[in-house]
Amino acid sequence: MEATLQALGEIVLKGLPTFFLLVFLHFYLKKVYFGPLTEVMAKRYEATAGAKKQAQSAIARAEAKAREYEEAIKNARTEVYHENESLRKKWRDEQTLQLGEAKAKADSMVAVAKAELAAEVRGAQDSLRAESERLAEQICSSVLRRSA
Repeated sequence: MEATLQALGEIVLKGLPTFFLLVFLHFYLKKVYFGPLTEVMAKRYEATAGAKKQAQSAIARAEAKAREYEEAIKNARTEVYHENESLRKKWRDEQTLQLGEAKAKADSMVAVAKAELAAEVRGAQDSLRAESERLAEQICSSVLRRSA
């Protein structure tokens, strides 16, 4: 059994440099190869994930701007509608005022025309009365001349 133990000790002694070489190789590869590779992979992930996050935030900002623009357009349309409505009301009021003025002017013209017509009628009646009296006198004098 001692021979077995001694053979086993020799195998372990011969295997120690290989073991240390493997441990050294592990830490060396971890430091020189896998460390930079992990960093590159992390940067690559950050770049892709960051780009996705930036794209999502850009999309969110664009949607927010679109909503702002839509709201501004809606407000502008409402303002224009109110301005048009007030302008229409102003025009209606002006038109009503002008129609009232025109009606008053027409009424005054009709009143003047009625007064002139009434004056003409009175003048015509007076002239007809005078003419009828003159004709009556002529008829009377003509009848009286014939009878005399």
